[in-house]
Amino acid sequence: MATIAQQVNYLLASGQYHTILSIIKGFRNGAVYGAKIRFPHALVMTFLFKRGSITEMAKGILEATFTHSKNLACFVFVYKTLTNLMAWFETHEKQYQSFIAAFIGGYFVFGKYNKVNEQINLYLLSRILYGLAKLAVKRGYVPAPKGEVFPWFAAIVWGIVLWLFEYEQDTLQPSLKSSMTYLYHDSNRWNNFKNFLIYNK
Repeated sequence: MATIAQQVNYLLASGQYHTILSIIKGFRNGAVYGAKIRFPHALVMTFLFKRGSITEMAKGILEATFTHSKNLACFVFVYKTLTNLMAWFETHEKQYQSFIAAFIGGYFVFGKYNKVNEQINLYLLSRILYGLAKLAVKRGYVPAPKGEVFPWFAAIVWGIVLWLFEYEQDTLQPSLKSSMTYLYHDSNRWNNFKNFLIYNK
């Protein structure tokens, strides 16, 4: 008689219930990936820029990791469920299905404001703007550039962000403002060798 583990392995290898199992695995992958991405980021940012007891900092790291992991897992679950449902009602896959599923998932999962969701949405915004610019060239909506574009892209991005930092700081995300304060303003302050080279004043 087959053991439970053998029966599970047979079910997974058989291809039965592939859609449901792919949704479950998507949820699992979202949770794991969210934790892998957020934990080291939260750990480094907390110890670099946050003040407080070890307990408070550890709590903040774990909360950020849990939020990122949970939200990514839930989004993958919603997205895969909706795209599979739409595919079930239609005879073949259509491009708008992925947009609609992600739109709904984005609204309900990543639409709630918190620092983690803000960072994820801003991360994606920069990537999609870059991707849309490349798509416009690919589809022929704009002519392909004759020279190198990346240096101009970098120049515009850094020019705008430093202008905002120096003159309109309240418009920037707090973590970006903290990083830039450390780099550009804290480097203007010292009164002895220790806080000049050993640690930041």
